[in-house]
Amino acid sequence: MSGMRDRVAALLSAHDPATTGRLEFLRARFDAGLAWVHFPVGLGGLGAPRDAQQEVDLALAEAGAPDNSPRRIGIGLGMAAPTILAHGTEEQRLRFLRPLWTGEEVWCQLFSEPGAGSDLAALGTRARRDGDDWVVTGQKVWTSSAHNAQWAILLARTDPDVPKHAGITYFVCDMTAPGVEVRPLRQITGEAEFNEVFLTGVRVPDAHRIGEVGAGWRIAQTTLMNERVAIGGRPVPREGGMVGVVADTWRAHPERRTPELHDRLLSLWVESEALRLAGIRLRQQLAAGSPGPEGSAMKLGFARLSQALSALEVEFLAEDGLRYDDWTQRRPTAVDFTARDAGYRYLRAKGNSIEGGTSEVLRNIIAERVLGLPTEPRSDKDIPWKDLPR
Repeated sequence: MSGMRDRVAALLSAHDPATTGRLEFLRARFDAGLAWVHFPVGLGGLGAPRDAQQEVDLALAEAGAPDNSPRRIGIGLGMAAPTILAHGTEEQRLRFLRPLWTGEEVWCQLFSEPGAGSDLAALGTRARRDGDDWVVTGQKVWTSSAHNAQWAILLARTDPDVPKHAGITYFVCDMTAPGVEVRPLRQITGEAEFNEVFLTGVRVPDAHRIGEVGAGWRIAQTTLMNERVAIGGRPVPREGGMVGVVADTWRAHPERRTPELHDRLLSLWVESEALRLAGIRLRQQLAAGSPGPEGSAMKLGFARLSQALSALEVEFLAEDGLRYDDWTQRRPTAVDFTARDAGYRYLRAKGNSIEGGTSEVLRNIIAERVLGLPTEPRSDKDIPWKDLPR
């Protein structure tokens, strides 16, 4: 890793974080290949092993270098970037990856629809070819960050005459284009972190199509698998994340402790540590290829533990746990479980078992692709989408 340390030292020497503007430094870091070290040269990386990234991040943090606010641009980093890298053209990679990583352009994900539910392949948003453009009309829902986003990864139906999985195409959509309307969805926390998005005659250039026409479902699997890793498989230190917050609450209030709550916390702490170690194994597997169904298991475990830990914290704090004073951040740019009230954590964690794939769908994936159990009957897989009941 000495070569990596030399590259970090060279970056810091040429761009002192104390005197270099934040955006200028981030652009220089990308150009030096230290953004995603495992990405190809010229696209923010060096073609290096993925595990070298942790050393780079640590060295730059110790030097006081700015980061790219990963919570704010998590959809771009965790979902759009690996999809564009895997399936985009060279022109698309060069156009989108650098401003995505520096945070100059925020991304969102236009996948879910009110009429499709958990069956994403049943989506009905239509894209019709018109010369060099596609004209898109439809509605998307539960779109995080749409109110801040410049770009969106979009799934739309381009052929209604074939079975539902075969007629979908993957696009990049300009969220500032005429015909795009973003409306807030107020959630149980009082905030509107999610949105519904209406697309009315939105023109998307064919140059912004990712992959072949009709290959959208296959390409979307890259996005979804990376999304689940991004949500549930982030590297965390021991006693990091939600379990660390709840453990700190426990230590701060010895007068509230009971043997029963102690046993429950200890059990959840052990489960959290097991999940953290499983995440390390998953990232080692990622170094050798693309994420598989293991990411679904990580995301499923993350959701269950977040909900159980936040519920335990509220119960432990009794009437104090019911207080939720932070109702002022109405349109957040990022989700932060660790710097908010216990009441916020409890309420917000309810969404963990829905976002990024419902826990029910993830259990099916694990059952079929990991455990080898029989697949669920799918009577509609050979029926043209236009003939499906809706």
